[in-house]
Amino acid sequence: MIQLKNPSQIEQMKKAGRITGEALLVARDHIREGISTYELDSIIRKYIESCGAKPSFLGYAGFPGSACISINDEVIHGIPSKEKILREGDIVKVDVGAFYKGFHGDAARTIPVGKVDEESMRLITVTRSSFFEGIKMLKPGNRIGDIGHAIDAFVVRNGYSTVKRYIGHGVGHELHELPDVPNYGTPGRGARLCTGMTLAIEPMVNVGTDRVRELSDGWTVKTEDGKLSAHYENTVALTADGVLNMTLIEEDF
Repeated sequence: MIQLKNPSQIEQMKKAGRITGEALLVARDHIREGISTYELDSIIRKYIESCGAKPSFLGYAGFPGSACISINDEVIHGIPSKEKILREGDIVKVDVGAFYKGFHGDAARTIPVGKVDEESMRLITVTRSSFFEGIKMLKPGNRIGDIGHAIDAFVVRNGYSTVKRYIGHGVGHELHELPDVPNYGTPGRGARLCTGMTLAIEPMVNVGTDRVRELSDGWTVKTEDGKLSAHYENTVALTADGVLNMTLIEEDF
């Protein structure tokens, strides 16, 4: 069952969303060559806890980190590690959740380490833009398929592929709620969109094939062909006044 949120619940979710978005800004400000993903994860955890919240991912289905931190051809769910050291030219996907007073926020960004090549920056930009193409379709009476179709069509027009195996989702009291929100779809199909829906919309975009593989650690997902991948996610609410982006703190990030 899709859990619609009333205005007071959305106000409460905004607080969890803001902590989540701020944690990503903290991550961005600490990403540099030489830092380990373990150290970065510790910084994110300390910030979330300093706000009186809990990291949504820590212990979720046994996940050992507070954030998923994935590098280059790692798509999602990278486990923080002391052995994973960031290098100049890497692109780093940081996926963060914060649980605050009964609600979750969930958001992700792809962040360059120092100076990266033109293709990497284009991939990051297209992935971010595909999210905003998707939420143009977030209107009462539209369907979930309208969102996914808009994302996928934009990605394909730009010469990339959209990951099909992993998708967005509803979010609220639980980290993962209905409805599923694929980053592809058929216009006019899927659950009808209505006021009170709170969704984590999260395009995952690959330079090459959309096919991915899960590593033996049971979490880390990589592109099958070893080419780069980017990820961009926000928690949004469909309200009577339009779309409310609860995890976007700075417009250019």
